[in-house]
Amino acid sequence: MLNNKVSKAVRLAIAFGAVSTAAFSASSFAAEEKDGVEKVERIQVTGSRIKRTDLETSSPVTVMTAEEIKLSGFTRVEDILNQLPQIEAAESSFLANGATGTATVDLRGLGSNRTLVLINGRRMQAGSITSQVADINQIPSSLIKRVDVLTGGAAAVYGADAVAGVVNFVMDDQFEGISLNVGTSGYQHNNDNKYIQGLMDEKGFEYDTGSTGIDGKSYSIDFTVGGGFDGSKGHAVGYVTYNRQTELLQGSRDYSSCALNGAGQSCGGSGTTPNPFFDIYPVVDGEVDYKQNFYGYLDPNGTGFREDDGYRYNYAPVNHFLRPNERFTLGTFIDYEINETFRPYLEFSFMHNRTAGQIAESGTFYNEEILFDYNNPLLSDAQKQQLQGLFSQDGTDQFVAYIGKRNVEGGPRSDNLEHSSYRILTGMEGELSDNWSYDVSYNYSATTSSSVYKNDLLSPKIAPRVGAVGTECDEADGCLYYNVFELGGVTPEQAAQLAGVGTQTGLVTQVIYSGYISGEFDWTLPTASLPIGAVFGVERREQDYERVSDTVYEEGQLLGQGGPSPSLYGAIDVNEVYGELQIPVLDELNVSAAARWSDYSTTGSDTTYSIGVDYTLADTYKFRTSFAKVVRAPNVGELFAAQSIGLWSGADGCAGDPTAADAADRPAYSASQCANAGVNDSQYGSIGESPAGQYNQLSGGNPALQPEEGETLTIGLVASPFENFNFSVDYFKIEIEKVIGTVGAERILNNCAETGDEFFCNNITRSPSGSLWLGQAGFVTNLSDNIGGRTWEGIDATAAYSMDLENASLKFDINGYYSMKKEVEPILGDSTLAYDCAGNINTDCFASPKWRHTANVNYIRDDWRVGAKWRYYGGIDYDGTADASLIENGGIGSYSFIDLSGSYSINEHVTFTGGMNNIFDKEPPMVGNTIASNANTVAGFYDTLGRFIHMSVNLKF
Repeated sequence: MLNNKVSKAVRLAIAFGAVSTAAFSASSFAAEEKDGVEKVERIQVTGSRIKRTDLETSSPVTVMTAEEIKLSGFTRVEDILNQLPQIEAAESSFLANGATGTATVDLRGLGSNRTLVLINGRRMQAGSITSQVADINQIPSSLIKRVDVLTGGAAAVYGADAVAGVVNFVMDDQFEGISLNVGTSGYQHNNDNKYIQGLMDEKGFEYDTGSTGIDGKSYSIDFTVGGGFDGSKGHAVGYVTYNRQTELLQGSRDYSSCALNGAGQSCGGSGTTPNPFFDIYPVVDGEVDYKQNFYGYLDPNGTGFREDDGYRYNYAPVNHFLRPNERFTLGTFIDYEINETFRPYLEFSFMHNRTAGQIAESGTFYNEEILFDYNNPLLSDAQKQQLQGLFSQDGTDQFVAYIGKRNVEGGPRSDNLEHSSYRILTGMEGELSDNWSYDVSYNYSATTSSSVYKNDLLSPKIAPRVGAVGTECDEADGCLYYNVFELGGVTPEQAAQLAGVGTQTGLVTQVIYSGYISGEFDWTLPTASLPIGAVFGVERREQDYERVSDTVYEEGQLLGQGGPSPSLYGAIDVNEVYGELQIPVLDELNVSAAARWSDYSTTGSDTTYSIGVDYTLADTYKFRTSFAKVVRAPNVGELFAAQSIGLWSGADGCAGDPTAADAADRPAYSASQCANAGVNDSQYGSIGESPAGQYNQLSGGNPALQPEEGETLTIGLVASPFENFNFSVDYFKIEIEKVIGTVGAERILNNCAETGDEFFCNNITRSPSGSLWLGQAGFVTNLSDNIGGRTWEGIDATAAYSMDLENASLKFDINGYYSMKKEVEPILGDSTLAYDCAGNINTDCFASPKWRHTANVNYIRDDWRVGAKWRYYGGIDYDGTADASLIENGGIGSYSFIDLSGSYSINEHVTFTGGMNNIFDKEPPMVGNTIASNANTVAGFYDTLGRFIHMSVNLKF
């Protein structure tokens, strides 16, 4: 039999290490019987490189098994992980405007850049030219054996970025046989939301009603083959997968068929409409008089202008709710034992992914101040007379105008995104002695990607084609005037002359040289029976990042981009030395420690460390605690990105008319407060709100950045008080200083207005009209720096119980997360600016319930099983001021989603799996445009599209 202590440790680790479905698979540990003696295999688990026989760890690890993944019906890995309460939605297929085309993981809501993603314990490379973090699209869901989520800092074990923790995808590299899996899925919803339908009726907007049928369909084919060769000395696994996701537009759901305004109480939309809008100011004595202005659009019933009466364009229906996607992956895992001291191995993977983010038509977007005179050939006589009368001018005078015209004649914009990534890992491992082994590897991974932005309007072409002073448009040479001064005067041919294409391409590479030895010393402490284990290793990482923008992107010529998108070049190298110790002090008490010294080419050297203790009481209760110092080094984008004008979503508290009858239309701040924020007396009361809730900011990199530094603490209890039942409760606290981030453009505005502090006010630049969105002369400077702090506290709780029935079994489990604190300090040490996102949502806080859980019940009998899952999201408070609907409703109420799934094996070769998620077709909570990430929702977090129906068949031989 196994050593009694080892047996107990293994039993406890299995009970305590897993949470979501109950246990490690049998292949997680092994005991080989030879000559009547069982040989215990040393294995390595997430959170340590020490190979031991006991699986013990002082850090909590959440495990999601292959079976749970299969029953979820999802083939997109980000959808699979977003079911875990510890994960917040990051980049996903439910984002369109500004999407990177990648899928990322955000553990604890601390950001994807503070979550380290591994494959078989080794880190992934950056995912694309627009993302600095790993793209989990590269991972074939059908070959995942399990997903280990290590919560708490792990920088000493795995290096920088593991601040929130680690997500380790353990692949089935020992697969045996041939497997073919074919699946399909789709969404169904009943469009019967009377609230938003009423809002659209008020605006005269069209929308769909009734059942959508099955839409947003997905198709997948996964083929895997594996087995031993050369007398079982070697083993090889190969796989090929294909997945195709069809698109869904926001017009497919009534609750997303119009864009809610910031208050969330009416269908908003864009002031850039198919009918041209104008913000016009007279030129007096050669200077623009910003005290006088006219804001309105072409009169549909006449030949002049009509003052703005709230007419807006409903841009929502043509936007993507779910992006189309086509993904192909292939790869192999090969290992071969020449002898016990030399076992070479190879991992290779390749992915090609294509997607497109479609958003509403481009437009002129009030991008620049254009000078006109009254000899303009496009102005009608009625328009000339109207403006001259309004501004007391004559035919020799001039005026300036900002023009907003939606390019409906040219069709929607589309960002076509492609990624090709490959990863080659080769190395060797073997036994140095009975107790010590080595592992040496070379890891090269690269991602090439491109962004081709189509059908946007080019800013340099606008002024000549609207007859601006000092420009020429010679119709004899084929130049067509862009006839914005006539209702319906713009033709597709005119629009085509303004359209352009912007292209970005690039290459991201990562090279890792790694080597370590792992084993056990020949001696033990006098008080313990197990020896001391250790790891000693070295590692070098080389990261190169290149993004090349064409001239169109470099100069910010595309009007729908909000500003330039410059090229980006950078490289980071790091050399590291690390070690781990696991010290059995007593048979029931273990102490573990790890340390890592890192020397960065960009920020110099740093040291991280961790220490953990676990104590087992009566073979049933295990107490564990760990403490770690963690770091996150600034990435290439944070260091080297060019500073440029872009957009932020929110509100300008100085915009609005103080005499307006509706309080929502008045400025949030007084004239004196707005004077702090750069608004003079003539501007106050005449600054318009951005209809789309988007304003300008100057953002970019900072080469003087230093690493973030943090400390993590976990304290937990895991127990199996009686047979077939186990539970765990773990408290964690994460404190981070020198946080790389920005104060936030809206926070800068608000704090300047309220305090007059020069630290904030010096970062506000108003345009001559006082606007922060008309043109690009007005903006908020919002650059990155090591200025912030974060303090996160919470509790993870899990439980699992199984019972045997007659010829069947019944299993229950629950995985919950309670968020106690998510305190953000925009400026470290300034408590007046600190805010807590736990249980709150606003422009600074992601939707973060204090309590969230998933609970499963599964009935398993012979060749079939059925299961139900309850996914619960606690209520969330709203402490903002813009979203009146959330204020009235007291925030977002609690949400429950119920999923059903099942599988049936006809025989040992054929298995059918199917199910329905969100069986009651519950809609996601609707929020206004200052909160929504897409389509009036927190997209990808709550169930976004209604019921999800899936089915698949697996053939295995």
